Amino acid sequence: MQRNIRGPQSALTDYLASQNISATRIRAEHEARRAAAASEAANSATTTQGAQEEDGQDGQDGQGEEAGPSSAVTAHQTLERKRKAQAEAIEKIKKSKAFKRRKQVRNPPEDDDLALALFEEAASKSVPGQIENCEECGKRFTVTAYTRAGPKGGLLCPQCASKLVNEEKAAKNNKNGKKAAAGPASRGRRKMQSCLLDGHIGVKSLVTLCVETLAKNIHLADSLGDLPPIALDRIARQLSKRRLLDPKTLQLFLQPQTEDIALYDAARIGQDDYIKMFGVCSKLKNLKVRSAIQFRDKVMEYLIGRNLALESISLSGANLLTKDSWKKFLEAKGKALKGLRVYFTDRYFDDELVGSLKDWCPDLVTLKICHNQQVSDKGVEQIAHLDNLERLGLHLVTPTSTMPYVHIIEKIGKNLRTFSVRTVSNVDDRLLDALHDHCTHLTKLRITDSEVMTDAGFARLFKEWKNRSLTCLDLEKCRHIDSAKPRDNPHMVGLCSNGFKALMAHSGKSLQKLNLHACRHISQEAFEEVFSPVNIYPNLVDLELSFCEEVTDFIVGSIFRCCPKLWRLNVFGCMKLKEVRVPKGKILVGMPNAIGMVIEGTED
Repeated sequence: MQRNIRGPQSALTDYLASQNISATRIRAEHEARRAAAASEAANSATTTQGAQEEDGQDGQDGQGEEAGPSSAVTAHQTLERKRKAQAEAIEKIKKSKAFKRRKQVRNPPEDDDLALALFEEAASKSVPGQIENCEECGKRFTVTAYTRAGPKGGLLCPQCASKLVNEEKAAKNNKNGKKAAAGPASRGRRKMQSCLLDGHIGVKSLVTLCVETLAKNIHLADSLGDLPPIALDRIARQLSKRRLLDPKTLQLFLQPQTEDIALYDAARIGQDDYIKMFGVCSKLKNLKVRSAIQFRDKVMEYLIGRNLALESISLSGANLLTKDSWKKFLEAKGKALKGLRVYFTDRYFDDELVGSLKDWCPDLVTLKICHNQQVSDKGVEQIAHLDNLERLGLHLVTPTSTMPYVHIIEKIGKNLRTFSVRTVSNVDDRLLDALHDHCTHLTKLRITDSEVMTDAGFARLFKEWKNRSLTCLDLEKCRHIDSAKPRDNPHMVGLCSNGFKALMAHSGKSLQKLNLHACRHISQEAFEEVFSPVNIYPNLVDLELSFCEEVTDFIVGSIFRCCPKLWRLNVFGCMKLKEVRVPKGKILVGMPNAIGMVIEGTED
């Protein structure tokens, strides 16, 4: 790569450069003058000699023969030197790599013609660093190694060369009949994969397009009018996805008659904005705030002082709310509260607050505590006193034991519709037996990261269970863990073949979402038996089978045949998959090949 470093220049050098005079040009003009002079001398000598022979003058003939041959010999010697230099240069070109590369093209010309063409191309090539005028616009520019030749044989400046490249690309596209599509096909691969992960297959609905257009131009909106709550929620999700939710856009959702507010990314919302929200929305009943960093004691005190009867509150990331503020809020507003969801509160929401819920929130129907470090077995036991509880979700960082959960199921299990416990590595089969004996109305069950529950326990749970068929089941990472022998499972720990068959026999017809992530001890025979042609699962929409090692191409094909409404199938880590035919309108995620992470079906 030429670095083009130059020292100071004299006035003469600057003048020559301004007049487009260079050493290359001087040399070329000098050689042209010498060749012209030699050719003219040769022609003149020939003409003079012929005229003298016709006149018959002996003395003058002698002088002409003396002068003519001298000039002709000089011109002949010059031409001979040029031919010899050219021949040497051509022989050198024949030995070069460029000559060999040119010969590899289809129907290459003769060696001499090809070498001569390379010689003439090198002779006419401009030297980098030379000042030239653009063929198109006449602008002066410095020649580089990347300077492009124009259609008339001259050189082009960078701007004109860029225009020429664009014109050539357009002409090539028109020649091949390629036109830019107006739909998802014109988007890049990354955008296409994002749309598939978001659930957009084919043409988007008119409502979706309107919501996305509004989110892109939200700075032009003055009011959202009287849109229904579902449309407002979709707009709020789009704004949060694009990180456009701020104090200015928040005002679009604040109306005196508003009952539901969902802020999915409130990181840019301050304390004064929350206070304004509670001041304007006098009929607010349901509040959901994620990334509620600035939801502090000052905001909670204002909320307590307002005449608002909140029925549901969901706060995520409100770590700056102190324990005293939580107590005051639950004591003042807990009587009307039916839903309480607390996420990522690591310091102040503890066992004492959970124990006080039975006194301050007697009508609580939904309780969800996730990513909490203070709640332990003592707090879990207190949940059993919430007699009206129907939906319970716990994801605790502190390790918990089996009996507090069993105590909850024995006390209020008959009323539960949703039971979700995550990361319960030490909980054993006694919880499964309690669910079998006391729960009859469950529709959603989640037990994840169990390292003690056995396949026999899962089989007992689903066999002859009086509970209605489940619609959502999540048994992620319920498997045996042994770093020394990971595939050996002599005691059948985790969900294995028998438990899988039992759960599909009990709830397969009504299941809409099933998560078996990393349940790697389910055998290939069990998968083939469950998804045999005689079984149909009409409601299954989302199936997670990642890291189930026995899943094969045949099993995936059988799943698509047995589940007519299946929309998405996740198969990360299923290394036995090779070539799967995905039906149209369905998505296969995690295929271990080079096609892409997400494959949209095209087969009829």
